[in-house]
Amino acid sequence: MNQIMQQAECLFTLQVIDKRLEQLASRLNQDYIDKNPVLLCVMNGAVMTMGHLLPKLQFNLETDYIHATRYGDKTVGGELNWRAKPNIELSGRHVLLVDDIYDEGITLAALRKFCQQSGAISVKAVVLADKQHADKYGIQPEYIGLQIPDRYVFGFGMDYKGYLRNAPGIYAVKESAS
Repeated sequence: MNQIMQQAECLFTLQVIDKRLEQLASRLNQDYIDKNPVLLCVMNGAVMTMGHLLPKLQFNLETDYIHATRYGDKTVGGELNWRAKPNIELSGRHVLLVDDIYDEGITLAALRKFCQQSGAISVKAVVLADKQHADKYGIQPEYIGLQIPDRYVFGFGMDYKGYLRNAPGIYAVKESAS
């Protein structure tokens, strides 16, 4: 993992990420000032995004988490594996799914469907990063922080084989290492 980190390219520093989260929070503050939403942190990757975003939000809200994964500790997606569903009642509520990355969109589409079937009034997604490639599925997130190239990335909550979530920024794995 040390070698992966040393050879990686820093795409976004913590300062750039924080500035972009400020901009997203500004939009959310306008859109949700009177809606009392439930923010669902999509585990595990969105922990840092959620943690940095919450203090910037100036409206009443509740938080919970949801955990469904296609990756585990692998670098390619497989079948959707549900690990935890929210404890807060979603029926009659506005829901914001807070996620780390919009890659193919398969997991996000399944999470949206779950929230809608649970009776949510609205379900929108806030993602830190949108990976730029053509293989997208489902509805694009309504709130996107950063555009990233179609490379394997890690840091700021995103992992490389289960590690490097704590890297101080968003990094791209060296092309030959992924």
